[in-house]
Amino acid sequence: MSEYELQSDACSHWSKQVARWVQVACQREVRSPKPGNVFPGNEFADATVADFIASADAIAAVMAMASDRPLGTTILKCVEATRRVVGHNTNLGIILLIAPLAAVPVGRTLTDGIETVLNATTVDDSIAAYEAICRAQPAGLGEVNDQDLLQTPTENLVECMRLAADRDLIAAQYANGFQQVLGSGLAWLAEAQHAIESSSQQITWLAVRFLAEFGDSLIARKCGLPMSDLVQQKARELLRSGWPQRSGSSADLADLDAFLRADGNRRNPGTTADFIAAVIFAGLREGRIV
Repeated sequence: MSEYELQSDACSHWSKQVARWVQVACQREVRSPKPGNVFPGNEFADATVADFIASADAIAAVMAMASDRPLGTTILKCVEATRRVVGHNTNLGIILLIAPLAAVPVGRTLTDGIETVLNATTVDDSIAAYEAICRAQPAGLGEVNDQDLLQTPTENLVECMRLAADRDLIAAQYANGFQQVLGSGLAWLAEAQHAIESSSQQITWLAVRFLAEFGDSLIARKCGLPMSDLVQQKARELLRSGWPQRSGSSADLADLDAFLRADGNRRNPGTTADFIAAVIFAGLREGRIV
């Protein structure tokens, strides 16, 4: 086999691996019992587990080629692929978080490679990402004076995201080098793996930990910052209660879940779910999860 054929075979294997990590990350996220979000036995009228699984399958092949195309193109193609199989927004946040991570080339760690990916973004990436966001039609978006989604962007994608970083934790990742995914998230994942035997309960704990630290950007957009702060406080109280180790503490988790599902699931912490998928992807990619 020639050197070119060896390189081509290696690239093909890597692409398939990235696609598989995307699928596993999204599947494990939606199949784990996270308070307020979709999982088996607790689905929304307009979003089912099957919707999320189909969306994962749709974006996996696109993400597999992320290191070979502009970031904005990957984001847009993922949204288009999702719309073809589901027809509504199930995974925009997941796409925005995983696409830059999937673009880090083979041979580099995520921590070493993410800045290179982000520093390479252009205005064209912003234009494509804006189109993707508008097509996905996420809930709770308002208007801003500079680089609004209804305007044609004039800054690269990182700069556009930086303008929203103070009100959206996903946008903040582009500005801070994915600190909450690669720093906090992976550290908390390791903590959960050490303390909790059940892999699904590890994900549940990780979701509560994110809520306790950051609240939830989607809740803040849909219901206001005070509601996000209240959810954050409830998550902190749950962790302080001794859950999940304390006997009978599952009832406290159920109370938080019921609160988040009240009002027609309007308080669902969707951003938190997106981060869980991204952390799982990072854990798989970096060998933290077998």
